[in-house]
Amino acid sequence: MDILFKNVKVYAPNSPFHLQTLSLHIQQGKISTIGTENEQAESVIEADGLWVSAGWFDMHAEITDPGFEHKEDTVSAANAAAAGGFTEMLCFANTEPLLQTKNALQSLKQQTKNLPVTFHAVGGATMNGEGKDLTEILDMQMHGAVAFSDGNIGIQQAEVVLKALQYLQISDGLLINRAEHVKLNDRGQMHEGIVSTRLGLKGMPALAEELQLTRDLELLAFNGGKLHIPFISSARSVEKIREAKAKGLNVTCGVATYQLAFTDEDIVPFDTNYKVNPPLRSAADRKALVEGLLDGTIDVLVSGHKPEDVENKKLEFDHAAFGMINLETAFAVVRTYAKELPLEVILEKMIVNPRRILNLPQPEIKENVDANLTFFQPDVSWVYAENTVRSKSKNSPFIGMELTGKVFGTVHNGQFVRNEAYHG
Repeated sequence: MDILFKNVKVYAPNSPFHLQTLSLHIQQGKISTIGTENEQAESVIEADGLWVSAGWFDMHAEITDPGFEHKEDTVSAANAAAAGGFTEMLCFANTEPLLQTKNALQSLKQQTKNLPVTFHAVGGATMNGEGKDLTEILDMQMHGAVAFSDGNIGIQQAEVVLKALQYLQISDGLLINRAEHVKLNDRGQMHEGIVSTRLGLKGMPALAEELQLTRDLELLAFNGGKLHIPFISSARSVEKIREAKAKGLNVTCGVATYQLAFTDEDIVPFDTNYKVNPPLRSAADRKALVEGLLDGTIDVLVSGHKPEDVENKKLEFDHAAFGMINLETAFAVVRTYAKELPLEVILEKMIVNPRRILNLPQPEIKENVDANLTFFQPDVSWVYAENTVRSKSKNSPFIGMELTGKVFGTVHNGQFVRNEAYHG
């Protein structure tokens, strides 16, 4: 690798190069020089409005390998992630078999070591994801697990959450627990409100999220520890997190970027690509999410990527699976639909905060370090065409849409991934 990127605007708040337009020379996977000199390189790249930042980090995407490779495998997930500007991401335990042993963690590391995206393993919090008996948490942490979670299903029993927080406090570990009271959401299809009533669909009340969130925050206050809520979707949830942080609780949270793009009104006419969990809620909820991002209550923006095959998605709304793919479009979605958010806020929540929460090193833009970089054009428009989708699944409402905010490519693990399909 010998690439010279010319006239690139640098986003690196803690660097002397911040907001300067410079040239970056990448050689053998390292940043060799940064400056304005006219250097020679095997490949020279220059593009209008091109920015560079430290590589982006996705704190919540579902990878269905092993077990459901027909929906997504590690290679297709890495390709989709790189296309979306991500150089690192969490890999949750929603696989078959589950990521609940040190051998499973080592297998994932071996399987993904040559990919352009680093997969960080989230170990299963309870055996077989059943929410009852804890896994060998401390052993998995010693073998590379960066956090623990039961993934799609939050732990329903309060005593198990408390025990997990107690064990993880020993090693300063992080519990990621979804805020969803499963029984309250039983057979629900969308946000409970006027639209669900009009459509005749069973609703999923915001209370199902808020009740479980309140319980977990109370347990955190009682025990101490570190808790991350991967998704919040309601105005009351934002307020509860805000209050908990004001009390000094060590809690963080995220929101999927598509929650900022749509409301429950967009589900008409029964398009299953809009069927997600937590569901798209009201305009008031969306406004509260934006305010929470602006004031720091919400720490991270995530893709919420959940691939589903045609057999599980192209069905009647009542029978279709929840989820949409969003790895390739996460940044563009927030740039297109949440214009209230300044670019620096978006980047902080996709670069700095995920690594801070997970206690992982922050990539730097300086000479003689390994390149972990995302190149992007924040104001350039592009069309998310079906023939360019890297994911194995196609369950996205954004296919065919024109979006603002284009990822040019990534450099990580000694590989330059350029999004050829997105270039003219």
